[in-house]
Amino acid sequence: MFGAGVACAIAGDWGLPGWDVFHQGLAEQTPLTIGQATIAVGAVLLLAMVALREPIGVGTVGNVLLIGLSVDATLWLLDEPSDPVVRAGLTLVGPLVVAVGSGLYLGVRLGSGPRDGIMTALDRRGVTLWKARFGIEAAALVAGVILGGTIGWGTIWFLVIIGPAVQAALRVLSVPLAAGEQVNQAEPGAGDPGRE
Repeated sequence: MFGAGVACAIAGDWGLPGWDVFHQGLAEQTPLTIGQATIAVGAVLLLAMVALREPIGVGTVGNVLLIGLSVDATLWLLDEPSDPVVRAGLTLVGPLVVAVGSGLYLGVRLGSGPRDGIMTALDRRGVTLWKARFGIEAAALVAGVILGGTIGWGTIWFLVIIGPAVQAALRVLSVPLAAGEQVNQAEPGAGDPGRE
């Protein structure tokens, strides 16, 4: 679902979220598809997580391998819609589908994706979560624009809606903690709420 939501935003072509602007720009400059670029960037960030001693779980590895494949598969199915109403609909629904996918994979607490892992690594080193997330997203966005990625009103929409939508999805889709179980402090949103 996460990859399908990203693909909806890409197919809408009204602007992408920061990381996907970077993935798209990388795909424009290399023989990679946008899904393959997503996987390649995730693999590099996974190595960075290892170097930073961030916890890695099956969710982390699944994030690296499966999201890019599902982006490419969904884009193949959507086949570049030309109707502006359809494109706007895809742009609007994309981050909501990503949020449900995020709630499903983060809610089982088996490891966050490498992009979130870099954020939590910075948090553990004294950078507040929101500053870490903003800095990482901004850097990816700027690099993506330089490489030729697409920005537009969809970029702003994704930025505005993704946080509240993921938070709502996690409330509904998270597996309840077992008696005595504690949330891993490396998971997004698990840190000191006063610092976020």
